Amino acid sequence: MKTGIIGLPQVGKTSLFRILTKANLSEHAFANPREAHVGVAKVPDDRLDRLAALYNPKKLSHASVEYVDVGAIGQDALKESAYIGHLRQVDALAHVLRAFEDSAIPHVGEIDPLRDIKNVEFDLMVSDLGQIEKRLERLEKDLKKAKTPDLEKEFELLKRANTHLSEEKPLRELQMGVEDKKRIRGFMFLSEKPILYVLNIGESVDLGKELEQAVSEYKLTEVASRPNAAATAIGGKVEAELSEMSDADAAEFLSSYGMKESGLTRLIRTTYQLLGLISFFTAGEDECRAWTIPAHTRAQEAAGAIHSDLEKHFIRAETIRWDQLLEAGSESNARAKGTLRLEGKDYIVQDGDVMHIRHSG
Repeated sequence: MKTGIIGLPQVGKTSLFRILTKANLSEHAFANPREAHVGVAKVPDDRLDRLAALYNPKKLSHASVEYVDVGAIGQDALKESAYIGHLRQVDALAHVLRAFEDSAIPHVGEIDPLRDIKNVEFDLMVSDLGQIEKRLERLEKDLKKAKTPDLEKEFELLKRANTHLSEEKPLRELQMGVEDKKRIRGFMFLSEKPILYVLNIGESVDLGKELEQAVSEYKLTEVASRPNAAATAIGGKVEAELSEMSDADAAEFLSSYGMKESGLTRLIRTTYQLLGLISFFTAGEDECRAWTIPAHTRAQEAAGAIHSDLEKHFIRAETIRWDQLLEAGSESNARAKGTLRLEGKDYIVQDGDVMHIRHSG
Protein backbone atom coordinates (compact mmCIF):
# COMPACT_ATOMS: atom_id res chain seq x y z
CA MET A 1 0.00 0.00 0.00
CA LYS A 2 1.46 3.35 -1.08
CA THR A 3 0.92 6.81 0.36
CA GLY A 4 1.84 9.79 -1.79
CA ILE A 5 3.37 12.79 0.00
CA ILE A 6 2.08 15.99 -1.59
CA GLY A 7 2.25 19.70 -0.75
CA LEU A 8 2.96 23.18 -1.99
CA PRO A 9 6.58 24.41 -2.33
CA GLN A 10 8.67 24.99 0.83
CA VAL A 11 6.44 23.07 3.25
CA GLY A 12 9.01 20.43 4.34
CA LYS A 13 7.56 17.65 2.20
CA THR A 14 10.81 16.12 0.96
CA SER A 15 12.48 16.51 4.35
CA LEU A 16 9.60 14.55 5.85
CA PHE A 17 10.02 11.83 3.24
CA ARG A 18 13.73 11.56 3.98
CA ILE A 19 13.13 11.27 7.73
CA LEU A 20 10.24 8.81 7.39
CA THR A 21 12.02 6.42 5.07
CA LYS A 22 15.61 7.14 6.14
CA ALA A 23 16.30 7.65 2.44
CA ASN A 24 19.85 8.79 1.79
CA LEU A 25 19.17 10.86 -1.31
CA SER A 26 21.80 13.10 -2.82
CA GLU A 27 20.96 16.55 -4.16
CA HIS A 28 21.44 15.08 -7.65
CA ALA A 29 18.40 12.89 -7.01
CA PHE A 30 16.26 16.05 -7.02
CA ALA A 31 17.60 17.47 -10.28
CA ASN A 32 14.25 16.57 -11.88
CA PRO A 33 11.53 18.15 -9.69
CA ARG A 34 8.90 15.85 -11.22
CA GLU A 35 10.73 12.62 -10.43
CA ALA A 36 9.11 10.45 -7.76
CA HIS A 37 11.08 8.88 -4.92
CA VAL A 38 9.86 5.77 -3.14
CA GLY A 39 10.79 4.62 0.36
CA VAL A 40 9.52 2.35 3.13
CA ALA A 41 8.81 3.33 6.75
CA LYS A 42 8.60 0.83 9.58
CA VAL A 43 5.32 0.97 11.52
CA PRO A 44 6.23 1.40 15.21
CA ASP A 45 4.32 -1.10 17.35
CA ASP A 46 4.93 -1.42 21.08
CA ARG A 47 2.79 -4.58 21.16
CA LEU A 48 5.18 -6.40 18.84
CA ASP A 49 8.20 -5.14 20.77
CA ARG A 50 6.75 -6.49 24.02
CA LEU A 51 6.03 -9.86 22.40
CA ALA A 52 9.64 -9.94 21.21
CA ALA A 53 10.80 -9.34 24.79
CA LEU A 54 8.82 -12.45 25.79
CA TYR A 55 10.16 -14.71 23.02
CA ASN A 56 13.62 -13.19 22.43
CA PRO A 57 13.40 -14.17 18.73
CA LYS A 58 16.25 -14.39 16.23
CA LYS A 59 14.38 -11.92 14.00
CA LEU A 60 11.93 -9.07 14.60
CA SER A 61 9.85 -7.81 11.63
CA HIS A 62 7.57 -4.80 11.91
CA ALA A 63 4.84 -3.91 9.42
CA SER A 64 5.69 -1.18 6.92
CA VAL A 65 4.11 1.62 4.90
CA GLU A 66 5.43 2.69 1.50
CA TYR A 67 5.71 6.43 0.86
CA VAL A 68 6.13 8.20 -2.49
CA ASP A 69 7.55 11.72 -2.64
CA VAL A 70 6.55 13.72 -5.70
CA GLY A 71 7.32 17.29 -6.70
CA ALA A 72 5.37 20.33 -5.49
CA ILE A 73 1.72 20.11 -6.49
CA GLY A 74 -0.23 22.61 -8.61
CA GLN A 75 -2.38 22.82 -11.74
CA ASP A 76 0.68 22.94 -14.01
CA ALA A 77 2.17 19.82 -12.41
CA LEU A 78 -1.17 18.00 -12.66
CA LYS A 79 -1.17 18.54 -16.43
CA GLU A 80 2.04 16.51 -16.76
CA SER A 81 1.37 12.85 -17.50
CA ALA A 82 4.38 11.55 -15.55
CA TYR A 83 3.52 13.56 -12.45
CA ILE A 84 -0.14 12.66 -12.39
CA GLY A 85 0.74 9.05 -13.18
CA HIS A 86 2.73 8.80 -9.95
CA LEU A 87 -0.16 10.24 -7.95
CA ARG A 88 -2.75 7.96 -9.50
CA GLN A 89 -0.78 4.88 -8.41
CA VAL A 90 -0.91 5.65 -4.66
CA ASP A 91 -3.63 4.42 -2.31
CA ALA A 92 -3.75 7.52 -0.08
CA LEU A 93 -2.34 11.04 0.14
CA ALA A 94 -0.40 12.76 2.93
CA HIS A 95 -0.75 16.51 2.39
CA VAL A 96 2.06 18.35 4.21
CA LEU A 97 1.03 21.83 5.36
CA ARG A 98 3.38 24.60 6.40
CA ALA A 99 2.60 25.86 9.89
CA PHE A 100 6.07 27.14 10.81
CA GLU A 101 7.67 30.56 10.50
CA ASP A 102 11.21 30.70 9.07
CA SER A 103 12.58 33.79 7.34
CA ALA A 104 15.26 31.64 5.66
CA ILE A 105 12.59 29.61 3.82
CA PRO A 106 10.50 31.81 1.51
CA HIS A 107 6.71 31.66 1.64
CA VAL A 108 4.12 33.60 -0.36
CA GLY A 109 1.56 35.34 1.87
CA GLU A 110 0.57 34.45 5.42
CA ILE A 111 0.91 30.99 6.93
CA ASP A 112 -2.60 29.53 6.46
CA PRO A 113 -2.88 25.69 6.32
CA LEU A 114 -6.66 25.75 5.81
CA ARG A 115 -6.29 27.98 2.74
CA ASP A 116 -3.58 25.65 1.39
CA ILE A 117 -5.88 22.65 1.87
CA LYS A 118 -8.64 24.35 -0.13
CA ASN A 119 -6.25 25.34 -2.93
CA VAL A 120 -4.71 21.89 -3.34
CA GLU A 121 -8.10 20.18 -3.00
CA PHE A 122 -9.43 22.44 -5.76
CA ASP A 123 -6.56 21.41 -8.06
CA LEU A 124 -7.23 17.72 -7.42
CA MET A 125 -10.94 18.16 -8.15
CA VAL A 126 -10.26 20.10 -11.37
CA SER A 127 -8.05 17.23 -12.54
CA ASP A 128 -10.80 14.70 -11.80
CA LEU A 129 -13.45 16.86 -13.48
CA GLY A 130 -11.46 16.95 -16.71
CA GLN A 131 -11.14 13.18 -16.67
CA ILE A 132 -14.86 12.67 -16.01
CA GLU A 133 -16.00 15.11 -18.69
CA LYS A 134 -13.91 13.33 -21.33
CA ARG A 135 -15.32 9.96 -20.30
CA LEU A 136 -18.91 11.24 -20.29
CA GLU A 137 -18.50 12.53 -23.85
CA ARG A 138 -17.29 9.10 -24.93
CA LEU A 139 -20.10 7.32 -23.08
CA GLU A 140 -22.74 9.50 -24.72
CA LYS A 141 -21.47 8.44 -28.16
CA ASP A 142 -21.31 4.77 -27.15
CA LEU A 143 -24.82 4.81 -25.68
CA LYS A 144 -26.22 6.19 -28.93
CA LYS A 145 -24.77 3.18 -30.73
CA ALA A 146 -25.86 0.52 -28.23
CA LYS A 147 -27.27 0.75 -24.73
CA THR A 148 -26.02 -1.80 -22.24
CA PRO A 149 -26.74 -1.96 -18.47
CA ASP A 150 -23.04 -1.54 -17.64
CA LEU A 151 -22.61 1.56 -19.79
CA GLU A 152 -25.80 3.11 -18.41
CA LYS A 153 -24.73 2.50 -14.80
CA GLU A 154 -21.29 3.98 -15.47
CA PHE A 155 -22.87 7.00 -17.16
CA GLU A 156 -25.22 7.67 -14.22
CA LEU A 157 -22.42 7.22 -11.68
CA LEU A 158 -20.09 9.61 -13.50
CA LYS A 159 -22.86 12.18 -13.87
CA ARG A 160 -23.38 11.99 -10.11
CA ALA A 161 -19.63 12.33 -9.54
CA ASN A 162 -19.52 15.28 -11.93
CA THR A 163 -22.27 17.07 -10.00
CA HIS A 164 -20.53 16.32 -6.69
CA LEU A 165 -17.24 17.82 -7.92
CA SER A 166 -19.03 20.83 -9.42
CA GLU A 167 -20.22 21.58 -5.90
CA GLU A 168 -16.52 21.65 -4.88
CA LYS A 169 -16.75 18.45 -2.85
CA PRO A 170 -14.02 15.79 -3.29
CA LEU A 171 -14.98 12.32 -4.44
CA ARG A 172 -13.82 10.74 -1.17
CA GLU A 173 -17.01 12.23 0.31
CA LEU A 174 -19.31 10.78 -2.37
CA GLN A 175 -21.46 7.95 -1.06
CA MET A 176 -20.99 4.85 -3.20
CA GLY A 177 -21.90 1.19 -2.87
CA VAL A 178 -19.47 -1.68 -3.38
CA GLU A 179 -20.36 -2.08 -7.05
CA ASP A 180 -20.02 1.64 -7.72
CA LYS A 181 -16.57 1.66 -6.12
CA LYS A 182 -15.52 -1.22 -8.35
CA ARG A 183 -16.90 0.57 -11.39
CA ILE A 184 -14.97 3.76 -10.62
CA ARG A 185 -11.72 2.13 -9.41
CA GLY A 186 -9.97 2.12 -12.78
CA PHE A 187 -10.09 5.92 -13.04
CA MET A 188 -7.89 6.31 -9.93
CA PHE A 189 -9.41 9.72 -9.21
CA LEU A 190 -7.15 11.93 -7.08
CA SER A 191 -9.84 13.52 -4.91
CA GLU A 192 -11.26 10.07 -4.12
CA LYS A 193 -8.11 8.96 -2.30
CA PRO A 194 -8.12 9.01 1.52
CA ILE A 195 -6.13 11.98 2.76
CA LEU A 196 -4.04 12.74 5.83
CA TYR A 197 -3.34 16.40 6.58
CA VAL A 198 0.10 16.78 8.15
CA LEU A 199 0.77 20.08 9.91
CA ASN A 200 4.50 20.86 10.02
CA ILE A 201 4.88 23.20 13.01
CA GLY A 202 7.90 25.08 14.33
CA GLU A 203 10.19 24.20 17.22
CA SER A 204 9.23 25.40 20.71
CA VAL A 205 9.81 24.46 24.36
CA ASP A 206 6.15 23.35 24.59
CA LEU A 207 6.30 21.32 21.37
CA GLY A 208 4.54 18.28 22.88
CA LYS A 209 1.54 20.35 23.93
CA GLU A 210 1.51 22.30 20.67
CA LEU A 211 1.51 19.10 18.60
CA GLU A 212 -1.55 17.88 20.50
CA GLN A 213 -3.39 21.17 19.98
CA ALA A 214 -2.23 21.95 16.43
CA VAL A 215 -5.20 20.45 14.56
CA SER A 216 -7.73 22.54 16.49
CA GLU A 217 -5.48 25.62 16.64
CA TYR A 218 -5.17 25.73 12.86
CA LYS A 219 -8.92 25.02 12.43
CA LEU A 220 -8.49 21.61 10.78
CA THR A 221 -10.88 19.72 13.07
CA GLU A 222 -13.82 19.94 10.67
CA VAL A 223 -11.97 18.94 7.47
CA ALA A 224 -10.24 16.10 9.32
CA SER A 225 -13.60 14.72 10.49
CA ARG A 226 -14.92 14.32 6.94
CA PRO A 227 -15.14 10.86 5.33
CA ASN A 228 -11.76 9.23 4.56
CA ALA A 229 -9.76 12.10 6.07
CA ALA A 230 -7.59 12.59 9.15
CA ALA A 231 -5.07 15.08 10.52
CA THR A 232 -1.93 15.02 12.63
CA ALA A 233 1.02 17.29 13.37
CA ILE A 234 4.80 16.97 13.39
CA GLY A 235 7.71 19.22 14.26
CA GLY A 236 9.87 18.65 11.19
CA LYS A 237 13.02 20.29 12.57
CA VAL A 238 12.88 18.28 15.79
CA GLU A 239 12.09 15.06 13.90
CA ALA A 240 15.19 15.59 11.76
CA GLU A 241 17.32 15.79 14.92
CA LEU A 242 15.62 12.72 16.41
CA SER A 243 16.35 10.65 13.30
CA GLU A 244 20.08 11.03 13.97
CA MET A 245 19.92 9.87 17.62
CA SER A 246 20.13 6.54 19.39
CA ASP A 247 16.91 5.24 21.00
CA ALA A 248 18.07 6.22 24.49
CA ASP A 249 19.08 9.76 23.45
CA ALA A 250 15.86 10.15 21.45
CA ALA A 251 13.72 9.19 24.47
CA GLU A 252 15.51 11.80 26.62
CA PHE A 253 15.22 14.40 23.85
CA LEU A 254 11.47 13.77 23.48
CA SER A 255 10.99 14.08 27.23
CA SER A 256 12.66 17.49 27.19
CA TYR A 257 9.90 18.69 24.83
CA GLY A 258 7.13 17.08 26.88
CA MET A 259 6.59 14.36 24.27
CA LYS A 260 5.97 10.66 24.93
CA GLU A 261 6.49 9.63 21.32
CA SER A 262 7.74 11.04 18.05
CA GLY A 263 5.31 12.90 15.81
CA LEU A 264 6.41 10.58 13.04
CA THR A 265 5.23 7.59 15.07
CA ARG A 266 1.74 9.08 15.18
CA LEU A 267 1.92 10.00 11.50
CA ILE A 268 2.83 6.48 10.38
CA ARG A 269 0.23 4.91 12.66
CA THR A 270 -2.45 7.31 11.40
CA THR A 271 -1.50 6.54 7.79
CA TYR A 272 -1.88 2.84 8.54
CA GLN A 273 -5.34 3.39 10.04
CA LEU A 274 -6.43 5.70 7.20
CA LEU A 275 -5.59 2.96 4.71
CA GLY A 276 -7.97 0.68 6.62
CA LEU A 277 -5.17 -1.65 7.73
CA ILE A 278 -4.62 -3.66 10.91
CA SER A 279 -1.83 -5.94 12.16
CA PHE A 280 -1.90 -9.45 13.48
CA PHE A 281 1.19 -11.16 14.86
CA THR A 282 3.02 -14.45 14.63
CA ALA A 283 5.37 -15.06 17.52
CA GLY A 284 8.06 -17.61 18.27
CA GLU A 285 11.75 -18.09 18.96
CA ASP A 286 12.65 -17.81 15.27
CA GLU A 287 10.70 -14.64 14.51
CA CYS A 288 8.16 -12.22 15.91
CA ARG A 289 6.41 -10.50 13.02
CA ALA A 290 3.54 -8.13 12.27
CA TRP A 291 1.41 -8.97 9.22
CA THR A 292 -0.61 -6.32 7.44
CA ILE A 293 -4.19 -7.06 6.41
CA PRO A 294 -7.31 -4.96 5.70
CA ALA A 295 -9.72 -4.61 8.61
CA HIS A 296 -12.56 -7.18 8.62
CA THR A 297 -10.39 -9.90 7.05
CA ARG A 298 -11.38 -13.56 7.61
CA ALA A 299 -8.86 -15.88 9.30
CA GLN A 300 -8.35 -18.01 6.18
CA GLU A 301 -7.58 -14.93 4.06
CA ALA A 302 -5.27 -13.59 6.78
CA ALA A 303 -3.34 -16.87 6.61
CA GLY A 304 -2.73 -16.07 2.94
CA ALA A 305 -0.83 -12.94 3.99
CA ILE A 306 1.77 -15.29 5.48
CA HIS A 307 1.79 -17.78 2.60
CA SER A 308 -0.70 -18.76 -0.09
CA ASP A 309 -0.36 -22.44 0.90
CA LEU A 310 -1.58 -21.63 4.43
CA GLU A 311 -4.75 -20.12 2.98
CA LYS A 312 -5.26 -23.05 0.63
CA HIS A 313 -4.76 -25.73 3.31
CA PHE A 314 -6.22 -23.78 6.25
CA ILE A 315 -7.78 -25.83 9.07
CA ARG A 316 -7.87 -23.65 12.20
CA ALA A 317 -6.13 -20.64 13.72
CA GLU A 318 -4.84 -20.76 17.28
CA THR A 319 -5.64 -17.23 18.42
CA ILE A 320 -5.06 -15.03 21.46
CA ARG A 321 -4.93 -11.30 22.04
CA TRP A 322 -1.39 -9.98 22.43
CA ASP A 323 -2.00 -8.62 25.94
CA GLN A 324 -3.59 -11.87 27.12
CA LEU A 325 -0.51 -13.75 25.91
CA LEU A 326 1.79 -11.39 27.79
CA GLU A 327 -0.34 -11.72 30.91
CA ALA A 328 -0.21 -15.53 30.69
CA GLY A 329 3.55 -15.48 30.16
CA SER A 330 3.57 -18.35 27.66
CA GLU A 331 1.32 -20.15 25.18
CA SER A 332 1.13 -23.22 27.40
CA ASN A 333 -0.09 -21.10 30.32
CA ALA A 334 -2.61 -19.37 28.03
CA ARG A 335 -3.85 -22.75 26.81
CA ALA A 336 -4.28 -23.93 30.40
CA LYS A 337 -6.22 -20.76 31.27
CA GLY A 338 -8.45 -21.16 28.21
CA THR A 339 -7.48 -17.81 26.68
CA LEU A 340 -5.75 -19.48 23.69
CA ARG A 341 -8.63 -20.51 21.47
CA LEU A 342 -9.23 -22.21 18.11
CA GLU A 343 -10.96 -20.16 15.42
CA GLY A 344 -12.37 -21.29 12.07
CA LYS A 345 -11.93 -19.85 8.59
CA ASP A 346 -14.74 -17.27 8.98
CA TYR A 347 -13.34 -15.71 12.15
CA ILE A 348 -12.76 -11.96 11.65
CA VAL A 349 -9.19 -11.23 12.66
CA GLN A 350 -8.85 -8.43 15.22
CA ASP A 351 -6.07 -5.87 15.42
CA GLY A 352 -3.45 -7.27 17.83
CA ASP A 353 -4.35 -10.95 17.52
CA VAL A 354 -1.48 -13.41 17.84
CA MET A 355 -2.12 -16.36 15.53
CA HIS A 356 -0.65 -19.75 14.69
CA ILE A 357 -2.16 -21.31 11.58
CA ARG A 358 -2.99 -25.01 11.60
CA HIS A 359 -2.98 -26.40 8.09
CA SER A 360 -2.99 -29.65 6.14
CA GLY A 361 -0.19 -28.74 3.73
